[in-house]
Amino acid sequence: MTATEAHAPVAAQAASVFTATRAPDEAWLARAPGEAAIEPELAIVDPHMHLWDHKTGYKYFVPEFALDVAASGHTIDATVFIECHAMYRASGPEHLRWVGETEFAVGQAAMAASGKYTSCAAAAAIVGYADLTLGERTRETIEAHVEAANGRFRGVRQRGKWDADPAVNGPVGADRTGLYLEKSFGEGIDVLTSMGLTFDASIFHTQLPQVTALARAHPDATIVVVHTGSPLGHSSYAGKEAEVHALWLAGMKELATCPNVSIKMGGLLMCLGNFDFTKAERPPTSEQLAQLWRPYLEPCIELFGAGRCMASSNFPVDKAGMPYGTLWNMFKRVIAGCSLEDKKLILGGTARRLYRLP
Repeated sequence: MTATEAHAPVAAQAASVFTATRAPDEAWLARAPGEAAIEPELAIVDPHMHLWDHKTGYKYFVPEFALDVAASGHTIDATVFIECHAMYRASGPEHLRWVGETEFAVGQAAMAASGKYTSCAAAAAIVGYADLTLGERTRETIEAHVEAANGRFRGVRQRGKWDADPAVNGPVGADRTGLYLEKSFGEGIDVLTSMGLTFDASIFHTQLPQVTALARAHPDATIVVVHTGSPLGHSSYAGKEAEVHALWLAGMKELATCPNVSIKMGGLLMCLGNFDFTKAERPPTSEQLAQLWRPYLEPCIELFGAGRCMASSNFPVDKAGMPYGTLWNMFKRVIAGCSLEDKKLILGGTARRLYRLP
């Protein structure tokens, strides 16, 4: 794939390949050009990864993750497990069934801590799911997560993603727009904040003003926007790169004025959609991936500073498009001009602070 091909827009599709999680094609991933790890001595905390036995039949537990870490050549010290609808309890009140995922993540953390598979402290911190609009049941859910997490629970992610285009909206977003602006949601944020926990916000770039409003209404809340603010480039947004980037940048500039908001960079494969992994002959190189994602990553660092930016993998979702090592080489290319201190913050220091890792 040439750089020109890498930048070619993906045509709009009635049923987008970018809305649903797909199991990676291991044979296709094996076609990726070999790359030595760039600056392997720089320690990484991956603040956004999932472990699951997915409904598609794709299992990704600590042993599978450990293979990706070993093959990458990078130093991955720890990870933060992010909710992904995995292993909910099969019975009991619905608002407590979600706690099963935290129990599962604790078990995976124990597998990693055994040293049998990896030296990486996988799931060193856990961000689970709770519906923040449920009043007293919200508190019950969060308290149950904390109790189940054995000291690892750090926050909640509740997805607010919504778009009028069904091909964009996908199967796991919100059922309405403006969720983060609802009074009951704000009350849930206050509960979360009172317990010293973070909120991981998941929205599309068109909804960035909603996060800004949330952050300003709750200045004591610690808010992390995931996936670079999810700029859209597929389906009805295909071919509108300049328009999307301008709207995204305007939203990010305003959001950056909120000191209680940080950004997880990365996670762009599915939302930006400017690399179609289902049609490409092979995965992109880290240099090609940097060309595709740099216009959205560099502004994050410029606007928020290294102390509010984290590089993240979104594995195994983004494994559909690239090997783990390619992804981290891409980040290291993008931040090559940063000071060593800022590199350490982006690759791990900011995540350690926000998710309270040792």
